[in-house]
Amino acid sequence: MKTLLVGINAKYIHSNLAIRYLRDYAAERGETGILLQEFTINQRIEQILPEIYRTAPELIGFSCYIWNFSMVKRLVSELKKVLPNCLVLLGGPEVSYNAEEALRETPADFIICGEGEEAFFRLLDALRNGADLQTVSGLAYRAGTEIRVTSPAPLLSMDDLPFVYRSMDDLEHKIIYFESSRGCPFSCQYCLSCNDRRVRFMSLTKVYQALDFFLAQKVRQVKLVDRTFNCNSAYAMSIWRYLSEHDNGVTNFHFEIAAELLDDDTLAFLKTVRRGQFQFEIGVQSTNPRTLKAIQRITQLSLLRHIIGSLKEGGNIHLHLDLIIGLPYEDYRSFAQSFNDVYALRPDQLQVGFLKLLKGSGLYESAGQYGIVCSEYPPYEVLYTDVLPYRELLKLKMIEEMVETYYNSGRFQKTTAYLAGLFPDPFSFYESLAAFYQENGYHQVSHSNVEYYTILYRFLQALGRGDLCRFQWLAKFDLYSHEKAKKIPDWLTQGYEQEYRGAIYRFFAAPEKIRRFLPGYQEMPAKLILRQAHLEVFPFSPVTMEEKRTAVLFQYLHTDLLGNADYEIIELEEFAV
Repeated sequence: MKTLLVGINAKYIHSNLAIRYLRDYAAERGETGILLQEFTINQRIEQILPEIYRTAPELIGFSCYIWNFSMVKRLVSELKKVLPNCLVLLGGPEVSYNAEEALRETPADFIICGEGEEAFFRLLDALRNGADLQTVSGLAYRAGTEIRVTSPAPLLSMDDLPFVYRSMDDLEHKIIYFESSRGCPFSCQYCLSCNDRRVRFMSLTKVYQALDFFLAQKVRQVKLVDRTFNCNSAYAMSIWRYLSEHDNGVTNFHFEIAAELLDDDTLAFLKTVRRGQFQFEIGVQSTNPRTLKAIQRITQLSLLRHIIGSLKEGGNIHLHLDLIIGLPYEDYRSFAQSFNDVYALRPDQLQVGFLKLLKGSGLYESAGQYGIVCSEYPPYEVLYTDVLPYRELLKLKMIEEMVETYYNSGRFQKTTAYLAGLFPDPFSFYESLAAFYQENGYHQVSHSNVEYYTILYRFLQALGRGDLCRFQWLAKFDLYSHEKAKKIPDWLTQGYEQEYRGAIYRFFAAPEKIRRFLPGYQEMPAKLILRQAHLEVFPFSPVTMEEKRTAVLFQYLHTDLLGNADYEIIELEEFAV
């Protein structure tokens, strides 16, 4: 049976692990002719439909999530018109919980409930041999006008999962996903993982083999999709130690972890890993004790401060901290407090998300108790609660956009820190900036990177307080921290270009200076070095804020995952002669 598995990803840089699992698991058991196609939600139905049609499949399978299900439903309806004899299979978290309802909403023929690898293989086998579909565990299907659901499929051993990456040829510039465990021991009420608390781990031998492949291929980033990677501390440490001992100097590994499970020995070890090798995502969600109790989260703010502080001391691990808007008992002021609490921890990224009322989650069942009202369409995002009206949620939407633009981009670290210092707390700054955006209509149009700095400058002018000259210098540091700027804003007039131009050129033309400060640039001519590096003199240190002239050397040959360049303080005497 010619089978096509389709993944519709949220972004081009994403890859779909689920359809690769299905194909390779079935292939290891003798099923052949399974094709894969990947698209994104940013493509039009009119683009995707012909590509699927041209493969002329007999069975099409879609991997369904909250971000793509609206598109999948439209595609299935259109495909049934142009390929009326083709069977359609749906799977994934968006249809597993309510399979019967999903079959009524769409003209799909089958839905896999729960883990899909074994069920998919058994379905192909049954269709090929004309067997009774009731023998296929974990399946919902149409039998005439009736919808039937078979018994749940047994959970797989993690070692039965295939390793799906044979080469990186079709995955260049994409994020690679891997999982070493399934299930989660916690009961967070906003998450579907609370329904599967049986945690299964892949054997370390098999994990190490997979990691060896990624390291040998020098993959840019690998994201482990384990729901709580360090729920077994010894298991997590074994993997972290292995990665540290076999580091290739390039690959970044992303883990979603529970910070409170990191003990002092683990924290001490984590300070030793290469800068940029690990990236941690930590779901704080709220610091309101009543909210945390309602969603069954155990977070002690004092312990969190200690652990995050220790991780920050190392300066080597990129930290993402998450907050969720729309949780029980979290009103506008309460969220502002949660925001300030987490902002004070100085994460590299502060992800502000809005509650998605996922079907099958604990909050889906208890939404009425908290007056939670969400959109009836995917991604089922919160509209209001009994303590957070829609008008205030809209304000938080704009604040979230400001945080994403000015904090999470990493482009405005010094300028936003300066501006936030002019307000009673960070939330007040982003709240004021969001209001300024709306008042001036900035949120209705797109902007270049340089224009974002200009908006901040105008914001500071409108405040009527602060030091415009100092802000200009900080903006120059932020600008050059991210790129060799080809265009400088008209208002950014501060600079020592005339005074130090000759000395700077001589610095870049001197082999001994390049050998000492830019060893990776030694084979480049001076003109090319000038395009790949930048030297700027400041009236104060933009790093320590010490009031003395300071030179900063920015290097663009290698940047981190956010595009930030390395920089180094250079003593003026090293070149200003």
